[in-house]
This record gives sequence, C-alpha cells and structure tokens, in this order.
Amino acid sequence: MKLKLGYLLPTRERIMSGQSETAPLLALAEKAEEQGYDSVWVGDSLLARPRHEPLTTLAAIAARTKNVELGTAVLLPALRNPVVLAHAAATVDQLSEGRLILGIGIATDVPNVRAEFEAAGVPFEKRVGRMMEGIRLCQALWSGEAVKWNGRWKVDCETLGIVPNRPGGPPIWGGGSAQGSLERAGRYLDGWFPVGPDAETIGRYWQEVQESAKNVGRSPQELTCAAYLTVSIDNNVEKAQHRLDEYLQSYYGASADLLKPMMACFAGPLDAASEWLQGYTRAGASHLVLRFAGDHEQHLNMFAKLRADLGW
Repeated sequence: MKLKLGYLLPTRERIMSGQSETAPLLALAEKAEEQGYDSVWVGDSLLARPRHEPLTTLAAIAARTKNVELGTAVLLPALRNPVVLAHAAATVDQLSEGRLILGIGIATDVPNVRAEFEAAGVPFEKRVGRMMEGIRLCQALWSGEAVKWNGRWKVDCETLGIVPNRPGGPPIWGGGSAQGSLERAGRYLDGWFPVGPDAETIGRYWQEVQESAKNVGRSPQELTCAAYLTVSIDNNVEKAQHRLDEYLQSYYGASADLLKPMMACFAGPLDAASEWLQGYTRAGASHLVLRFAGDHEQHLNMFAKLRADLGW
C-alpha cells in the first residue's frame, strides 16, 4: 500500500492566539495540496480546546482544493445528533467529490472534556454506545434508503435526500489505544488512527486490530493503519525540544513530561525525523498525519522535500 502523508491544520493554535480568521488556514490547505500532501486534517472540540468547527472548515477547503483527502482528527460524534451529522458529512463528501475521511473518537476523560459534554447536554458515561449507535444510524441514512430507527434516536424517514459521493459513506477511522478502541476498529470501522505512544507499541496494537478483524470474518487488508504524529524540527535539538514542550503545555494545559509518554512526538533535525517516521511505516502505518510544533510553512516545505528525497 502506498504511503500517504497528511497535514493537520492549526485550527486550535489559531484560536489560542486570538486569530479566528480562516483565510490563513485555507491558504495552508492549498499549500499542502500544491506540495503533494495526500490529506489535510482538522481537530474537533466545542469548549474544552476551542477551535474552528471541523466539517464546515473542511467544506471550505473542499471548494479550494481538488485532490487532497479531507479528514477529522478526530471528530467527537457523541456530541452531535447523528441525523444532523449524517447530513453534514454527506454534504462535505459531495462538495469534495468523495474525499472525506471521518476520524472519530470518544474523548479523553478529563474535567474540561466532561464539562464540554455537560454543556452539550450529552451524558459522558454513555459516550461509547452513543458514538457507535450514532455512526450506525449515519450509515443507514447514507444508504439512501428509508430508515426506521428505534433506539437513542427515533427516526422514521423515506430518505435523507443527499447521500455521500462515496457509496456507503466516507471511511471511518477510530482513534484510541484502549482495548475497546482496538476491538471497535477491527470489528466495525475502516481504520485505526492512534496518537501514539511510539512505533513499537502501535505496531503491536495494530496486530491486535487486525486479529479483531479476522475474528469477525473481515479482511485486515481492507483496514487502514494511520498515525497522528507531532513534530518539531530544528538542527538544534535543545531548541526543538523546548518548542515542543511549550507547544504541548499550551495546547493541553498539562505538563509536557506527562503528555509525551502518551503521544508520538519528535523533536530534532530533519534527517533524524526521517528514520523516526520510517519506524511507523515499518510498524504498519500507511497514512502519517503530521502536526507541527513550529512554523507551519517551513515545516510543510521540509517534509515535502523529505518525502521527495525518500521517494514516498
């Protein structure tokens, strides 16, 4: 499978710096496509880590690009009514002519995320079941057929009207590295999209995802293993590490020393990043999504050149 390289837009970072304007974000998305990146991604949060809403942002990017895939990294479906989500996602997939990927997750159990769920009127303890039922309802609505649903939501309709460009709807990749997340990715979803902590662990967990797929008669070859990777590039390793630590601290409001063991991070020169990235491809990842701690245009240029040098 050909390796794909993705780029996470700094929607969170823009809001953190008091910049709500979207023109610079759209320009970065266009630049990523021009430089040969395969995908552009946006994160999701209402109040815990405020940022631009992902699906509307991707709709704007869809109108400004032609080839890059457009993904959520990751969307929290439990915060949304699934009928509304199905409608919005189908629209974005049509706008992009079938380029949407839905990375989804259940959210981390921390106080500000619990407060976010409470503000949205969604019970935090029921988020896994709510997410999975909501996704099944979305897929039923994406079929274009009549839907009669009697569960958390009561739906009785002839058709949603609009269906995604991709038959059956966009691919759905599940985040998380807990045992339940691995099982869900293998049994029900189209891919697995972890944030870390390292290539060796991802490789081991990816084997578990594949085994879960086999256990229900699915072909592991039909699933994608992605990886969400945070990088800070500088020839001065100490400077790169300091920038990474400051970035994580400000982004999550927690100590970088606590965060780095839980997520895949690199700080150092570009040539060392090359070997680090190849560790994830050897572990089975075929789609690497890069989040930059540092100047985005410079990092986009550096990794575009690295990719060309490696022949990816």
